[in-house]
Amino acid sequence: MDITEGEGALMTAIQNILMSGGVDDPVTESERILAETRDLEFADMWERAVSMARTRASGVPLGYVLGRQRFMGVEIEVNPGVLIPRNETELLGWEAVARLREVRGARGMGARVIDMCCGSGNLACGIAHAIPGAEVWASDLMEDCAQLAMRNAKRLDLGGRVHVASGDLFKPLAAMGASACDLIVCNPPYISSHRLNRDRQDLLSHEPRQAFDGGPYGLSIYQRLVHDAASFLLTGGWLLLELGVGQATSLDLLLQRSGYYDRIELVPDPQGEPRVAAARRGPAITDGH
Repeated sequence: MDITEGEGALMTAIQNILMSGGVDDPVTESERILAETRDLEFADMWERAVSMARTRASGVPLGYVLGRQRFMGVEIEVNPGVLIPRNETELLGWEAVARLREVRGARGMGARVIDMCCGSGNLACGIAHAIPGAEVWASDLMEDCAQLAMRNAKRLDLGGRVHVASGDLFKPLAAMGASACDLIVCNPPYISSHRLNRDRQDLLSHEPRQAFDGGPYGLSIYQRLVHDAASFLLTGGWLLLELGVGQATSLDLLLQRSGYYDRIELVPDPQGEPRVAAARRGPAITDGH
């Protein structure tokens, strides 16, 4: 059996294992597993690929199996305990890139960005990679997330422009000089506690609850962000939030009632579902004026 035939047989074996585990796209995932092991000697490649396929078939997310996830054109290291970046979150990232380019030019010279609830640092690193003139401050409540985000920034040679801290929302960033920003981006926990205890329990099999649980109505972090973000934005700066399906009306109302934003837009995904809320910081209103 030559190498080509051997890889073909291994591909078939991997796909069969994945199909037996009910994986939705066994062809694509088998290709990614094969690519991950191709540098090994064939016998080791077979053993490693089959082991990874069996782990995946048991229900472990592919990102954890591979140890990384591609996001906005960069490879993000992921590990258990930290949310795996989702493809749908790229809509949020590229929307941020587009708005930064509008106000700061193609290279975004002088752009200042905050990535709140940064997780693995996928948005912070993706935006910094796409906008070479941007400086990004990232924060997450969980120390493990902050450490991973910092590791990703350094590995991607972005450590000089991506600054990471751990703490509650904006508190750890103020001391690092994160003020008067052009844009704040956030993919917060936005699934209600009730749903996580019922029809979305599957999400908690391998990934951390704190990455999903948005409180009783899925809006707890949004309610704080909408208020607190205003003091960290330049007039005309943008707050960009990822939305859960069906949350657009609630977020639109929350942003309008805050009084901080003079323009609110809902950005749809390719299926037409609003998945990003964009709010522009209006002029500050002083008492008595």
